Amino acid sequence: METHISHTDTFKAIMGSYPTGVTIITTTDLEGNPAGLTANSFTSVSISPLLVLFCVDEKAGSLSAFRESGRFAVHVLAEDQQEICWRFASREPNKFNDVKWSLSERKLPVLPDCAGLMECKTVNVVEAGDHTIFIGEVEHIEKTDNEPLLYFRRKVGSIPANWNE
Repeated sequence: METHISHTDTFKAIMGSYPTGVTIITTTDLEGNPAGLTANSFTSVSISPLLVLFCVDEKAGSLSAFRESGRFAVHVLAEDQQEICWRFASREPNKFNDVKWSLSERKLPVLPDCAGLMECKTVNVVEAGDHTIFIGEVEHIEKTDNEPLLYFRRKVGSIPANWNE
């Protein structure tokens, strides 16, 4: 008897085997409380103007905050930020408890020591299947020399030291 894998399982297997960077996207809700999630569904869209996008599952607890805020911050995580990656990927309701963060000039929660930071204003929201796509224009950007954190097959890690050899 031949075993058939569903298209969903095959899709998940392919996407899980596609290495990506790891981000934490943050915003504030209408009361000013911080909200955020880990996302590897993040990409650049345009250079002129500078546009990026990320996707949020319709079941995410922070979806309404992203819809209402009109702004978000993208943190490209550094290789030593594995713990915070998993914290923001969890269903933990108080993700910012015991986490260093501050409020930026643009009133967005920002995390320190990331490989990169982009603060954006939302310019478009698109419903797509069981996710919502947020497209934002970058208003502020910072970069460090920290190496990025990568996601591959449900694990996170860093680029091997011999990568450039």
